Amino acid sequence: MTGSGAKAAVEWLVSAAPDPGACRWRWERDPLGIALLPAGRRWDVLILPGRLGHRALEVLSRLVHRPGPVLADVKDARLGFFVPPGTADRWIGTGVRGAGEGTWIVVPHPGRPAGGGIHWLIAPDGSGALNDPALLELAMHEAAADLARGEGASGNGSGGE
Repeated sequence: MTGSGAKAAVEWLVSAAPDPGACRWRWERDPLGIALLPAGRRWDVLILPGRLGHRALEVLSRLVHRPGPVLADVKDARLGFFVPPGTADRWIGTGVRGAGEGTWIVVPHPGRPAGGGIHWLIAPDGSGALNDPALLELAMHEAAADLARGEGASGNGSGGE
């Protein structure tokens, strides 16, 4: 993502920071291209094991034109789906962790390659669009069923916690 799309995404992401201007300044000068941002203000993050997360993203991509933002950690061992604030507090699911109010997440700059290993599978577009928790839950159920049958993502991530 480059140009005005990356700029809009940066503005949306730093709007979650306690001091957006200072966050933007530090972030754009950080050689790793990462920032620590609070969850629970503009979004929560549901964190899925890699294999389940990749398969759920495949399913979700069939259900919607463009899924909301999705992060992956080093080696895609875990995927983080950005969802509306408050979702993590209400989420019940085996193997799924929630990052909501009171937690912070490492976020790579959407317009630069990240040097810290964490990267965007689907970068934010700056509009504030998030993943719909109900659709994500449906995608996770289908993904889990596919993986139980031996179908789906081919070895991405560790699949475990």
